[in-house]
Amino acid sequence: MPELPEVETTVRGLASVLDGQRLDEVNPRRADLRRIIPTDLRQRLTGATVTGLSRRAKYGLIDTDRGDTLIFHLGMSGRWRVDPEGIGPHDHLILRTGEGRSLALHDPRRFGSLDLVETAALPTFGPFLALGPEPLGPDFNVAYLARALKGRVAPIKAMLLDQRIVAGLGNIYVCEALNLAHISPTQAAGRITRPRLARLVEAIRDVLAAAIEAGGSTLRDYARPDGELGYFSKQWRVYGREGEACPCGTIVSRRVDSGRSTFFCPKCQK
Repeated sequence: MPELPEVETTVRGLASVLDGQRLDEVNPRRADLRRIIPTDLRQRLTGATVTGLSRRAKYGLIDTDRGDTLIFHLGMSGRWRVDPEGIGPHDHLILRTGEGRSLALHDPRRFGSLDLVETAALPTFGPFLALGPEPLGPDFNVAYLARALKGRVAPIKAMLLDQRIVAGLGNIYVCEALNLAHISPTQAAGRITRPRLARLVEAIRDVLAAAIEAGGSTLRDYARPDGELGYFSKQWRVYGREGEACPCGTIVSRRVDSGRSTFFCPKCQK
């Protein structure tokens, strides 16, 4: 599933094509993805001008001058294609701009979603209500994390994957950040000392920033809107590297919890 860096990279790529542009054509090619696509999406967006693009957690937001925001989630296999040579069966939304550029939301497994919400009502959009702070924003700091984890006996990895604690983190970048911070993924969250939490906050920020700079991590279907692949996978410290050497030289281990793989170093992560 595309995580925060992949969605951020996608939004930045779309901005170069969409920001400030009139949407001359808005063509949803099916009635639903993971859930029903708003039936008035074509009517409300055709002729609108895009006034900005942003991201919340793993959602991309496209604002318009009509006071509406198109919200997209890439699900498991979604990506945007810019100026595709042809439109295929898995291209479920087509946008054409006044400059003659075209974009296609491509999602073979259809686990993504499209919603259209009044921009002023974004804070009350259902999936956003329980989200924690953005990990790259000012509200995510050691004081906040210490409060959020106080008394929690669940493993720190599970807490970081909980979108109510921090928004947008996924399996890849949590594994990477915990390794960089030298914290075991199974450590009880509420027992981690404040200095180690400070190191963890810094590690999360550093890992995400590096991943965004590299265009994200390409796994299976993900590619940037321009068709380029994300190259952060070449910098992975532990994720997907079971049996290989951690930067400290110890062999990376893997464990499975609730069907999800965790990669970690048994020596430097305590």
